[in-house]
Formats: sequence, C-alpha cells, structure tokens
Amino acid sequence: MATTLYNPFKQFQFDPAICFLTGNQLQSEEESIQVFPVWMMKSFQLEDKPFKMLDENLVTYKSLKLPCSIHAAEAIEQMELAVEQSFEQGYEAVRQLDPLLLFQWMTKIIYGVVYNEILAGIRQQKASGEDMNFSQALAQRFTNLHAMLQSLVVPMEFENTFPFSLVVVPVENAPDTFMYRDEINTLIFSIRMKDFAVVACLQDNATNNIYHEEILKAIEGKKLHPIQFEELCARYFYSAYLFNRLPDYTYLNTPQKVYVEPMPLADMSMKPIFDHWQNKTYGQVLENFWKPWGLTLFEIIKNPEHPISFLLDNQGNFINNVQMPLN
Repeated sequence: MATTLYNPFKQFQFDPAICFLTGNQLQSEEESIQVFPVWMMKSFQLEDKPFKMLDENLVTYKSLKLPCSIHAAEAIEQMELAVEQSFEQGYEAVRQLDPLLLFQWMTKIIYGVVYNEILAGIRQQKASGEDMNFSQALAQRFTNLHAMLQSLVVPMEFENTFPFSLVVVPVENAPDTFMYRDEINTLIFSIRMKDFAVVACLQDNATNNIYHEEILKAIEGKKLHPIQFEELCARYFYSAYLFNRLPDYTYLNTPQKVYVEPMPLADMSMKPIFDHWQNKTYGQVLENFWKPWGLTLFEIIKNPEHPISFLLDNQGNFINNVQMPLN
C-alpha cells in the first residue's frame, strides 16, 4: 500500500475537530498544540504579547493553536525538542542542525499562522454571508508547504534539491534579543536571538540563495552586527517578493516513502525568474527593517544608484566594526 498525503485545500477542510497535519478525526478539542513553541514564548515572555493578523485584529501569541492528533503531536514535540536544544546552545549548534529539521520547525510555525488566518477568514465569511475568496496561487503554495510538513509523520525524500533557501549566521545580538518576522504570501521567515539569526525562503528551490550568492560569499565566516543582518534580511524579503515563479512539485507515493521532486522553474516566456530590482522599493523595505536605528528612506537612497549598506563597501568587501548601537 502506497503512502499518501493529506490535502486540506482539496475540500477546504479546516475544522478544529480534524488534525491539521494528518486529517484524522480528533477525540476532543483538547487535542491541540501551540503554533509558537512553548519554550520560546516562555523565554521571551511572548504568551500575552499582541500578534497582528491580516485583518488587523490583534490576538495573543498563546491564542494561536493547531488541532493536532496525539501521534502528530509526538512527532512535532521530538522536532521541537531538537531545535530547542540547538537554539539554547547558540550559533554553532544551530549551524549544525539538519536543514530539513530547521525547515520543518519554521514551516510548522508559518503554516500555523496561515491556518489561523484561514480560520479567521472563514469566521468573517460566515458573519458577512459572503463566499470566501481564496487565491489559487496561494492555495498551491500552502498545499505544497503543508505536504512537505508531513515529512514529520510520513517518510519523505527530497530529490535533486531542497525546496527552500536557508541562511544561518552568527550575530552580535544584545542580550534578550528576540526578533521574529514572516510574510505568508511569499513564505519567508526570519528569526534573530541569542548569538545567531536565520532567514529562510520556504518554497523557492534554493533560488534566493543563488540570487544572493555574492553577498553570501562576502559574509561567510563573519559575525554580523544586528544592522547587517537586518540588511541581509531586507534583501531576502525583497527578492522573495521579486521571485515570480510558482514552484510546483511531483509527489511519488511508494510503500516505503514519498519522493518529492521540484518541477523546472523555467517557463515558455523565457522571463527571468526574478523581476527587476528597484532601489527605491528596496529602500522602503530596508527602512522598515532599520527602524530601530531610525534611518529614513531619504538617507538610505540619497544616492539612488547605491543605497547605503552596512554589509558591503563600494568594492563589495565585508564591512568590519560597524559603529552602531546593537538594538
């Protein structure tokens, strides 16, 4: 009998009585897990902090939950424990983590946010009596992300390349730093804490890492100042927005495991995979990431051809000893 994957988007099945990961019927509403790891919420006092939803409503971090069977919860708990232990140890341990494990951890959080956004949308739709309008492109992205998250409970092998770009860097963070960002439309995630930071594009077949290859080479082995990581992060968030392909995958179900193979990103139009980089738009993204340092768009793009950078000098070399507050 072949392994099979659950697809909640097929019949738009989002119900607190059904396990979000496996589609199995739950015995009670008590069978649930937190979207954000309990250890993380406790470490950074996040439980009652506000989390803004797409409809501008504010909820708390601890109110974001996922209906989850005991079997799936046990697999997720094992994954969470491995990541927690690495995060507690810091950069060196995180750098050595299995990339797939880190991908699963990030995907569980970002898909958890997506799931709660969908539930909020369903409630809003019922209250207004209107049909829910859901983008087919987003449904495809989320379907693939959810399918890959099932690697927690279904043996799965990714062929040719991982479906994600992942960067883990050492950062000279201030004590008690916790900076989390995500963008569910482009499926990008970043976190900065302790002595490290992570940025990942969760569904791009590693193309954003190729796009930023030169800068990744320049920072290799370097410890970043927080303003430098936020610049790197801004570059990734902007390039994820410029990425104009909708990745798709073939899933081969066998009795032993599911084989996942990415479809080619090239299309008939011969259009580049990334839209044209606009410095003004990038400057607006950067201004948002640099808010703790108060740099304005005018200062950032004073020279429109060369927005200011704390990462690289005019010759493309890494800038050491940045004289800015850690923040």
